[in-house]
Amino acid sequence: MALKQQLQLKQQQRLSPLQMQVIKLTELPVIELEERIKQELEDNPALEEGLEPTEDASEFDDDYSADDDGNISQEDITLGDYMNEEEIPDYQLRENKQVSSRQEEIPFSVASSLHEYLLEQLRECEFKEEDEKIAEYIIGNIDESGYLDRSLSAISDDLIFQQNIDVSVSRLEELLNVIQDFEPAGIGARSLQECLLLQLKRKEKTETTGVAIDIITNYFDEFSKRHYDKIIKHLGIDEVQMKDIIQEITTLNPKPGNSWGDSMEATLSTIVPDFIVESYNGELFLSLNNRNIPDLRVSREYSDMLKGYADNKESMSNDSKNAVLFVKQKLDSARWFIEAIKQRQDTLQRTMKAIMDMQYDFFLSGDETQLKPMILKDVAERTGYDISTISRVSNSKYVQTNFGIYSLKYFFSESMQTDSGEEISSREVKAILKECIENEDKKKPLTDDRLSEILKEKGYIIARRTVAKYREQMNLPVARLRKEI
Repeated sequence: MALKQQLQLKQQQRLSPLQMQVIKLTELPVIELEERIKQELEDNPALEEGLEPTEDASEFDDDYSADDDGNISQEDITLGDYMNEEEIPDYQLRENKQVSSRQEEIPFSVASSLHEYLLEQLRECEFKEEDEKIAEYIIGNIDESGYLDRSLSAISDDLIFQQNIDVSVSRLEELLNVIQDFEPAGIGARSLQECLLLQLKRKEKTETTGVAIDIITNYFDEFSKRHYDKIIKHLGIDEVQMKDIIQEITTLNPKPGNSWGDSMEATLSTIVPDFIVESYNGELFLSLNNRNIPDLRVSREYSDMLKGYADNKESMSNDSKNAVLFVKQKLDSARWFIEAIKQRQDTLQRTMKAIMDMQYDFFLSGDETQLKPMILKDVAERTGYDISTISRVSNSKYVQTNFGIYSLKYFFSESMQTDSGEEISSREVKAILKECIENEDKKKPLTDDRLSEILKEKGYIIARRTVAKYREQMNLPVARLRKEI
């Protein structure tokens, strides 16, 4: 097939480095933005904290243009960190590698993991070398919830193929029984039933725990489906005893391994609001939470350095050209970052102002029934932004009000109509559903059909499947699983 050349004309839309920077920063909640600013201050020497005005070095931008002699082009200077790797000077690659290595050296957590804790307990057992390797492999297959997620026959096959250790399933069962005696109670279980039994067997021997073990062993399916009447009839116990047994079982931990993630989850779940909405004398006041976000400026020292290079560009050597490129890249990067922060703050301010205006009554009263139907498109039309921008702003952002802290997503809901034609938020319907379920007779909980009828009586025309959808969104179980004695 012959080679040939041809010209092709086409249009392409590309984001500028500043637009890319704004998009990335807009997605960040305030606590991550603080870390991002700290990292930028560390990586870019041309970026400093403070409000002191600096001389704009943009007047020197046009002093460097591309020519046939290989001089530095304006495009090379402006693109900065967005160039391809092969176009980046060696000094910049070395710097990036040093930054990357510093980041890799920072440990994420110093707390011991579940597997490390189990291995520590394993070291205290007097095992032969081969048995210890087998036990380590079993521990390695325990998931973060504390369950053994592979069958013993599969583990036996793995050991013979991967480590050339031939071990029977019965021997694996013996070693697993030893591991199941480790802390926390219930570790190494292969099912929820086995997990509960392991914990019950460690409890003090009483009549209640004895019957609880019998129920989990022989009537687990009936218990999980809350068919308490059948269990009472088969065991010949009364409702008072059954309540004590249920209390005993429900205090057990269905995921014993999760306790090792609690401290990290608590740290990650700490909420720092991005917005603050306060009400005084019937008026609302909006502010961004910029308490820990420093003011930024471009380094005067680097600006003066670029000016010095510009004054001597005629006698500039190749090393000096590389130095100019480095300085100009850092200055451009600093300006882009400062401008991106400003655009982010303006975008967040306008978006939250639109949300506050649309949900004005809620921010004044805190009454959930005052929430109005609102979707991303409604806010986009008010602000003039694209829907994707509104989505980025509302993602992982929180607002502090006089009535608590809410996720921005909380204010978005579908529109519904009452029998009178009035438009209401689906959150109002969910609030009524939750109230009905909380006040129901727990011995005879309300079915989805009955909940749908109650809503129709109140003027809300809601189908049963919609009731089921809203109930699941509120993490409320079906009527059968809400039943109590």
